[in-house]
Amino acid sequence: MTPCILCVAITGSVPTKSANPAVPISVSEQIESTQAAFEAGASICHAHVRNDDETPSSDPEKFAALKEGVERHCPDMIVQFSTGGRSGAGHERGGMLSLRPDMASLSVGSNNFPTRVYENPPDLVDWLAAEMVKYDVKPEIEAFDLSHIHKAAEMNRDGRIPGRLYVQFVMGVKNAMPADRETFDFYIKTLERLSPDALWCAAGIGPNQIHLNEWAIAAGGHTRAGLEDNVRLDRETLAPSNAALIARAADLCAKYDRPVATPAQARQMLGLRPAQAR
Repeated sequence: MTPCILCVAITGSVPTKSANPAVPISVSEQIESTQAAFEAGASICHAHVRNDDETPSSDPEKFAALKEGVERHCPDMIVQFSTGGRSGAGHERGGMLSLRPDMASLSVGSNNFPTRVYENPPDLVDWLAAEMVKYDVKPEIEAFDLSHIHKAAEMNRDGRIPGRLYVQFVMGVKNAMPADRETFDFYIKTLERLSPDALWCAAGIGPNQIHLNEWAIAAGGHTRAGLEDNVRLDRETLAPSNAALIARAADLCAKYDRPVATPAQARQMLGLRPAQAR
């Protein structure tokens, strides 16, 4: 069976310690939490950074410190920076790409979020994609809507996103695409039709995290877990840590006879440069 790549979304830009004391905020907390998740089976670290008051930050120095710490304590782990809209505006969202992380998230279209519009105008999408090409950063396409899969395939065909696509289906965001199994299956079929060699993963928000983990693992894809997406295991129980959520996903891999991908295997599947060449 194809090894399953597990991505840990350690912090995000929304959950705070008031929501769950386990959410890592400082760079040192993030490094410690990432190392524990790495030891539980995560091979990708999806990273945001925060200010001291827990507000989202786009500070390249914080990203640099986090990247250095993860590379030191988690050998071969893939570092993926977020270029999401909560931590900055315009080109500020890609200001850390010059640090040359292995990967970065890229949303190729706009959609509704719980209380706002997540704006990704075409000119900004093109600029972020060009910056990723410039610094040899592989995009992870965050697809919040079916149109985003079509747009990613278009950008791949015309060279704005070179190489093999890696698309993440994000489901369960309020006012965006719900965690619906038939839609999930259609996403897979659509991506296979538009980009037959693409790889895909899936992330579920809130209580949907466990469902998307299982759907993705059972269907042969890859998946993401972590406190960015889900601070509670259920309505009453707080998730104890990022490592616990990754361990839960690893248990699902065992259930479906999927080996958990090592960082080296994940790098090979994703076509990333060796860690030594960073």
